Amino acid sequence: MQQTHNTLSENIRAHSSEILNKHLAAAIDLHGQLKQAHWNVRGPNFIAIHELFDKIATDADKYSDQLAERAAGLGAIAEGTVQVATANSFLVPYPLRIADEKEHIFAVAAALAAFGQSAREAITKTAALGDADTADLFTEISRGVDQQLWFVESHKSPK
Repeated sequence: MQQTHNTLSENIRAHSSEILNKHLAAAIDLHGQLKQAHWNVRGPNFIAIHELFDKIATDADKYSDQLAERAAGLGAIAEGTVQVATANSFLVPYPLRIADEKEHIFAVAAALAAFGQSAREAITKTAALGDADTADLFTEISRGVDQQLWFVESHKSPK
């Protein structure tokens, strides 16, 4: 850990940074998965879904930046290379050989749901550590991911 005047203990900062870096890897992966879907989606609702996936990818990129900057601000190294993301992401790998919009909607929704669930777990963990600011960051991310999941799932046909 780097020297900092942050008043959280080094133990709290180290544990929070570990959680932040875990989610940084997944956010980088999520961004890549969304771009994969954005580039390859096909179907009658192409333009709407294509643009939605691109917007959500932009948001995932923003989450990466926020997670990395919080880890660095706590005195840790933000571990944000593609190699680290590949090794440490908890997301299921994105299926490369799909084009149908329904399949992409399913895959993107699953990735968003997994990321959102883990963000909610991180809220609880970082709050229990005594790091309210990191918990607040994960709350903001969770809210955004839940809204994005709603937008994506709104493209499914109602039963």
